[in-house]
Amino acid sequence: MKFNLKKTGLLLTGLLAGSTLFAQTPDSAATKNYVQPFSPGSAFRTWSFGLNGGITSPYTFIGGKQDFKNRGTELGYGGFIKYQMLPSFGLQGDYFRGKLTGSGASTTGASPYGSFSTDINWSAALSANITLANINWRHNKGVIQPYLTLGGGYMEFTPSVKNTTGASVAIASNTTTFQEFFIPVGLGLKFDIAPGVNFNLGYQMNFVNSDFVDGYATGAGNDKFSYAHAGLEFALGSRSKPQLATHNPVSSMRYEYIMKAKALQDQVDAEKAKNEKLQADLAATNSSLATTNSNLDATNAKVNSLTKDSDGDGVPDFFDKCPNTPSGSKVDGSGCPLPKAENVKVYVTEADKKVVRDAIANLEFDLGKATIRSHSLPSLNKVAELLINKNFSLKLAGHTDSQGSDDFNMSLSKDRAESIKAYLVSKGANASRIEATGYGETQPIASNKTAAGRQKNRRVEFTLY
Repeated sequence: MKFNLKKTGLLLTGLLAGSTLFAQTPDSAATKNYVQPFSPGSAFRTWSFGLNGGITSPYTFIGGKQDFKNRGTELGYGGFIKYQMLPSFGLQGDYFRGKLTGSGASTTGASPYGSFSTDINWSAALSANITLANINWRHNKGVIQPYLTLGGGYMEFTPSVKNTTGASVAIASNTTTFQEFFIPVGLGLKFDIAPGVNFNLGYQMNFVNSDFVDGYATGAGNDKFSYAHAGLEFALGSRSKPQLATHNPVSSMRYEYIMKAKALQDQVDAEKAKNEKLQADLAATNSSLATTNSNLDATNAKVNSLTKDSDGDGVPDFFDKCPNTPSGSKVDGSGCPLPKAENVKVYVTEADKKVVRDAIANLEFDLGKATIRSHSLPSLNKVAELLINKNFSLKLAGHTDSQGSDDFNMSLSKDRAESIKAYLVSKGANASRIEATGYGETQPIASNKTAAGRQKNRRVEFTLY
């Protein structure tokens, strides 16, 4: 395979010089790739990997020592993984495999060999990647970013040589496979073809710390070779984040300035419109204020006439059908005196007394508490209905046995009477007609020395009247 590396180098140089001609200028690009200035690295896609393939040759642009006159071109391929630390600086690990060939007399003197062929079994290097044109003060985002690489690593290669008749001969060394340190130096162009996807064109010179890369050590200096390649780079991470290596922070700064200026202008315009509306509303308010005051005076006069109460019975003259009612008279809604209620006698029947007796017989509380047990409630409900329907009054007297302190028994008897009253009121009974009193252990009806006597003394008495 023949390949004119000089012409290729001129082409790469031309692309490098003209990279700023390709740029996205619409503000839509700035919006899409906007990241707030001084954001952490997590706001970007910082990891990427790439694959490439291309042409290898013992020839380099800088010339120098060549052990064979004719330099062949062969295929090579490789890949890398990169971490972008800054918009213009990243670290990448490179891997490469390929082949080198050459023939003809040595450029440094007579050679015992007619040709060589070297397999580069593997090479691994860590390189700094410096992006030159992603920070741009003229465009939102450049389509092309030139870059330089410099690093160091190790490689393993196996050279073989042939004499001028084409027969293989042993190289002048005690081994056929070498591992040596090398320094890769490169440059290239990165083309943004899609979000997070870049097309790379690159040229790399590899300076090996050995003169046996071509299998022939002669003269002063070590061997070197070149690798011209093309490939694709893929950014890792969320597609919603821009790739740090192609991000232009100047564009984000400009976009933020424009957005803040626009927001400030919108605020000024809104305040101006608000003030103009307030002025218009104030003028309209002032023009109607006189009319409002006049209407208010007329309304106040009407209100005074409607609320005037000459006889002081609480009913305005406008609604009073019985004017001049004597002071202190109770009147209805039309201002007329209410009829006097006649005294009505209330009689407690035997059936009423039975309702109360049943309630007393079924009444139980939780031990040492004023909580009424649930099975006592139906009987109390009947007492409440009696109080409501016949408007009776009721006296509740709570009593305890002699166990416990005097103060506790007095409090417990009072709480139990109040608990019954509260329940009857909750069922609709008139609270003003129920009296609840506690007597503690002061009024026993049986001996407190026996359990049966104490049981009788723990009671609440109902007096209906």
